[in-house]
Amino acid sequence: MIIQFICRAILLGVPLLYGSTGEIVTEKSGHLNLGIPGIMYVGAISGVVGSFLYENSCGNDIANMNPLLAVLIPLLCTIVGSAVMGLIYCFLTVTLQANQNVTGLALTTLGIGLGNFLGASLINITKSELPSIALTKTSSFFAAKLPFADDLGFIGELLFSHDFLTYFAVIIALCASFVLNKTRVGLNLRSVGENPATADAAGINVIKYRYVATCIGSAIAGLGGLQYVMAYASGVWSNNAFGDRGWMAIALVIFALWKPSVAILGSFLFGALCNANNYIQGLGTETQELFKMLPYIVTIIVLIITSMRKKREHQPPESLGLSYFREER
Repeated sequence: MIIQFICRAILLGVPLLYGSTGEIVTEKSGHLNLGIPGIMYVGAISGVVGSFLYENSCGNDIANMNPLLAVLIPLLCTIVGSAVMGLIYCFLTVTLQANQNVTGLALTTLGIGLGNFLGASLINITKSELPSIALTKTSSFFAAKLPFADDLGFIGELLFSHDFLTYFAVIIALCASFVLNKTRVGLNLRSVGENPATADAAGINVIKYRYVATCIGSAIAGLGGLQYVMAYASGVWSNNAFGDRGWMAIALVIFALWKPSVAILGSFLFGALCNANNYIQGLGTETQELFKMLPYIVTIIVLIITSMRKKREHQPPESLGLSYFREER
């Protein structure tokens, strides 16, 4: 039961890891992108649309499907769809100097509405009796585990029985941590987020860094939506089934103190907290709802502690959420 609980916590935490890693990369450039929930939603529906079109082109016969294409097409669709959402955010906040908070919230509303519209359209096309669309054939390729996992007992189940997007999420988080802390690109990006005027005076292209960081961060976050549909939901898309995972990913950024490496453990902890109510017997509905609040309560506690300690390395980028006007330099 313990191994099962840990594996379930990891499965629940991976979408949060994608979302938080993408948001950390974005926030390091000085952008507070509250549109992450909508971006993850668009990333999920983009992958679903790509999978749906490919499955239908193969006659809905898994024997006709190429495993590489079955995985690659949804991945590319997700990356493109979520990156376009990031591009829209950048155009509004960088080029047009719109308020970042308002733009992010508008992007969330747009993303959820667009996802529900496309999802409902696919359901109507399939004439499904249920308000959902099943892509189980594509999901089987995403959920494939390492062949030797079953031979290693509980070690194999704990470490090698996950879908490839789980390992990919950890790799991306570690790579993001390395780039931010050990490379010149990361140094430039952090300087843009801390003091864009100084970075601009040093010859760093502030606009370029903010555009690239936000689009890459959005693409990473979008993969969390795809992983939720293909791995957690076994390829089944239902409108509004994504829940509050996008907001939890933003909360995880604060919990992880803007460090992608810490977000790895934080995402699995959040997954465990979200899953705890399923393993405690005799809870009423009200108590189960209280358990769902635990990730946010833990985040608030961490925020209070870090604010009291006032260590600079535990604080957000100094120019986070602020538009940069070069004329004011």
